[in-house]
Amino acid sequence: MTRTVLVTGASSGLGAEFARQLAARGADVVLVGRDREALAGVADGIRAASGNRVEILPADLLDDDDLAAVEARLAEGVDVLVNNAGFGLDLAFEKNAVVDEVRHLRLHVEVALRLTHAALPAMLERGSGRIVNVASVAGFVPRGTYGAAKGWLISFSRWANVTYAPRGVTVTAVCPGFVHTNFHERLGLPPGEEGVAPGLWLDARTVVREGLRDAARGRAVSISSLRYKLLVAASRLLPDGVVVRAASRGR
Repeated sequence: MTRTVLVTGASSGLGAEFARQLAARGADVVLVGRDREALAGVADGIRAASGNRVEILPADLLDDDDLAAVEARLAEGVDVLVNNAGFGLDLAFEKNAVVDEVRHLRLHVEVALRLTHAALPAMLERGSGRIVNVASVAGFVPRGTYGAAKGWLISFSRWANVTYAPRGVTVTAVCPGFVHTNFHERLGLPPGEEGVAPGLWLDARTVVREGLRDAARGRAVSISSLRYKLLVAASRLLPDGVVVRAASRGR
């Protein structure tokens, strides 16, 4: 049976890769993002590669009307929801405009909460479904408001997975480290100027493949790669001061 997946932030990066890999597994795809032209490019690539049905839903998830439209689409029923939309801010919290911090918090927390809430009823009624929340290893360490927002998403996913998995709906927080996407360029950091050690970079295809594998296994948390599993484990043993200094390297 053909399944339908909805992916937010699907115009590039991890979102586009989630859409491509899920389509390759036979799913029809709903692409959500702000850039209609970029979404169309991703859609054309998926159609050419798989022949699957692709629906484009341009939306700014921080606009109330656009968000309501995506909620309504989810209420119609999807088999998989990937909450991927997000953006980063400078780590200097005191220098950031508070309106930008609030938008950042709303997108990573409120929007993910609302879309999950919109998708759940149909999934629970059907007795099956999968929700993937793209978090970050930053959610395990003190790393500005980005880490704090992703920490909420991880905790929420762990609770939701325990609560809804017995009713057929699993919830997984996928937690990558630094990934080669356009995320840092949107922060104004050209490739090579992110301050990230070469050994810490991950490939988007691998992150998504491992995340989908763990989601299929019903795991609440998926940490990408052995190196980041070890770093997260070490961070739990070290004083906050040491962890904050280490985590502040790179953007």
